[in-house]
Amino acid sequence: MEKLIHANEKTYYTICLVISIIMYLSLIISVIGIVYILIGILITVILHGLALAQIRSNGVKISEYQFPNINKKVQEISAKMGIRDIPDVFIIQSDGLLNAFATRFFGRNFIVLYSEIVEITKDKHDDELNFIIAHELAHIQRNHITKNSLILPAMWIPFLGNAYSRACEYTCDRFATAYIGNAKASVNALLILAVGKTLFMDVNVEDFKINHKRETGFFIWLNDILSTHPPLPLRIKEVEYFNEFPEYFGFQTVYKNKKSITITES
Repeated sequence: MEKLIHANEKTYYTICLVISIIMYLSLIISVIGIVYILIGILITVILHGLALAQIRSNGVKISEYQFPNINKKVQEISAKMGIRDIPDVFIIQSDGLLNAFATRFFGRNFIVLYSEIVEITKDKHDDELNFIIAHELAHIQRNHITKNSLILPAMWIPFLGNAYSRACEYTCDRFATAYIGNAKASVNALLILAVGKTLFMDVNVEDFKINHKRETGFFIWLNDILSTHPPLPLRIKEVEYFNEFPEYFGFQTVYKNKKSITITES
């Protein structure tokens, strides 16, 4: 799995960690700095705890009794990724938003799926949802949530924290594609995030990527470097590159056609 990690993730994390340690030490030197750190931690814990409490109180927790097929897939992918403590997965009403996220609170991992993204399984797009789930599981496998807490001061530095976050997203896309074994579904899942769970089937993927190259300018550049996620066309290109050259990442293709691939570790 080491080769699946995007090179920039390690580089930016090291830079962020060094800067954060320096900033923490500079604050610890003064008593007032320690107070600021403690207050910041307390506020963060309270707000995060309240947000998760809302989800845990009102969301539907998947289990063998609730959405058992999704529950089974979470366990299968977790086992493949070597995740021992399988996260609690909740589905919440999303007001039309297509999203999912992973988080952690007092040693307990969570994945939250927005209902709109789960509904794609009604149209037999199970692997597309599997990609979303595997992507969030990859965040847990890579300890991104814990690492983000350690490098929090550096994450506030313009450009640097976002660059690290974007690299993490590329890593998780690779993990998800590898462990669901279906590159076409991975691309479809990213298209769903772009245009929705119905229109994605009509998107010309090649033109989508080409148009991204056409759309240039200062504000496009500024938006990209300030974003925590890479542009969707670039994420699609990364998935397709992985599909085309799996051996470069330490995987071998055992089945491949225009629709899907199944990949095993070499």
